[in-house]
Amino acid sequence: MTTSAKRQPARFSADAEVTVVGAGIVGLAAARAIQLQLPKSQVLVLDKEPAIAQHQTGRNSGVIHSGLYYAPGSAKARLVARGRVLLEQHCRESGIAIDWCGKVVIASRSEELPALNALHDRGVSHGLLVHRIGSQELHELEPHAAGLAALHVPEAGIVDYSAVASSLAQQIVHEGGTVQSSTELVQVEQLADRQGLRLSLLTAQQPNMARAYGITTRWLVNCAGLQSDRVARLAGCDTLTSIIPFRGDYKELANSAKHLVRGLIYPLPDPRWPFLGVHFTPMMDKSVHVGPNAVLSLGREAYNGGVNLADTKELLRSSGLRHLAAQYWRTGATELIRSLVPALFLQDAQRLIPEITQHDLLPAASGIRAQAVDIHGHLLDDFAFANSHHAVHVLNAPSPAATASLAIGQAIAERLLQLMQD
Repeated sequence: MTTSAKRQPARFSADAEVTVVGAGIVGLAAARAIQLQLPKSQVLVLDKEPAIAQHQTGRNSGVIHSGLYYAPGSAKARLVARGRVLLEQHCRESGIAIDWCGKVVIASRSEELPALNALHDRGVSHGLLVHRIGSQELHELEPHAAGLAALHVPEAGIVDYSAVASSLAQQIVHEGGTVQSSTELVQVEQLADRQGLRLSLLTAQQPNMARAYGITTRWLVNCAGLQSDRVARLAGCDTLTSIIPFRGDYKELANSAKHLVRGLIYPLPDPRWPFLGVHFTPMMDKSVHVGPNAVLSLGREAYNGGVNLADTKELLRSSGLRHLAAQYWRTGATELIRSLVPALFLQDAQRLIPEITQHDLLPAASGIRAQAVDIHGHLLDDFAFANSHHAVHVLNAPSPAATASLAIGQAIAERLLQLMQD
C-alpha cells in the first residue's frame, strides 16, 4: 500500500481534530504518536509535495546517530537516546532492515587529540559504548582510513528513512487517519469562537489545476521543516527564529572504490559549527556517499544550486543571517570555495582515506538542511518547539531529527495534550 493510493480527493473538507503540516519523518511520527494518544481523533497530515518524504527525510545520509556529539541534558541528547531505541523497535516490527555498521571519528592532527578525548568523555557520560583507539586498531576496523587516533562507536548504523516514513504513513492510514499530498497551507485564521482554526489550502493534485478551499481543525501541528518558520508565522507564533537553508553536496564512490569503506567514517567536528564535516557513509542500497559540505542556499528547495528570488530576498532581509555572516564569513567563504573547487572537496575526503582520487568521486544528489537562527545570528544547536493558539510548532529539527523522530513525535503528542488541557 502506498500513501498516494490513499490520497483524499480535492473536495475533502471535513473537519479534523488534529492537522499536521509536513509529511516528512517528523510530521508522520508526530501524527502516529497523536493517534496512539488520542485513538478516536481524526488526524490529517498535509504536504505540499506530490509524495511524502521529499525533502530532508528523503535526502539525508540514512545515518542512525548514536548521540555522541550532543550536550548533556539537551533535547538532542535525550531524544536521540530514546529515539534510537524506538526506531530499532519500529523497524523490527515493520520488517525494515538496519545495518549497525558502527562509526569511527578520526583525529588527523595532534592538536585534535584533546578534543577527541573530550568527545570520548561526553560519549561515556551518555552511556555509549565508545572506545578510544589508536592508529593500529583504526586500521583493523577501517583498513584504508588514516588518523592518529579515533573513537569507535558501535551504536551507530544506517537505515532507509524513506522506508520508515512510508511505514508510518501506512500505519496512520490503517488507523483511520489521512495523509494528503499536493496540498499547501496558505493561511491560518482563528475561528470566531476561538475553539479552533480555519486553514486555507491550495491543492494541485491534478497538473495545472490548482484549487483553493478551506477546512477547520481543532489543533495544528507544524512539522514543515524547511518551511516551518513560515507556517509558524501564518499561525501567529511569535517566534524570533528563522530558517536558514544550507545545501549539502554529496559525491558517490565509484564501484571500484567502494571497498575502501566498511562503516561510517567521520572527521572530528568543529565545535563552533553545527555540521559534521565531509564524511563517508555506506547506504542501504550498497552505494557509498561522501560529504556533505555546507553552503548557504539561495533557495529553500534549490537542490541544483539555483536561485529562488523570493527566498533570496527573504534571506537578505534577515537580521539573523546578517549577524551570522558577520561571525562566520570566513567559514562560509571556505565552504563556498570548496563547493566550486573539486580538489578541495577531494582534499577533505583524503584526510580520512588517502587512497581516494578525483575519479572515485561521482556526482550524487544534494540535500538542504533547515537550520534555525535567532535574530542575533546564533545558530540554534538544539531542537526547538513552541506553542501558539491551538498549535504546536517544531521550529528547529535538523540532524539528528531522523534518528530521534519517533521520540520527537512522542514529545509533540505530549506537548499537544498539555496544550489541550490548559
